[in-house]
Amino acid sequence: MKFLKISFIFFSLIFLNGCLQTTALLGPSMTAVTTGNVLQAGLQYGANTAIKNETGKNTFEHLQDAVESQSKSHKFQTKFTDLVEKKFELTRKKLKLN
Repeated sequence: MKFLKISFIFFSLIFLNGCLQTTALLGPSMTAVTTGNVLQAGLQYGANTAIKNETGKNTFEHLQDAVESQSKSHKFQTKFTDLVEKKFELTRKKLKLN
């Protein structure tokens, strides 16, 4: 059975190389082959298609953009707090001198 799975993956990669539309079915078909759960594979394909239709991006691109935007907001927040803390320190120094 393991040889059958490996040969299926190998031949799928050879014949589906560069064919974007059929590689979209490769993930759910691998799920169906490995787990035997066709319902899970269908739900996975449906979720991927819904995300693609809603955002115009595949699931990986959508996840990457979400993580990147959180990273940018976190960087802004840390820079802002650093700026405020420096301003407080400068103000305290000026008040102590006077």
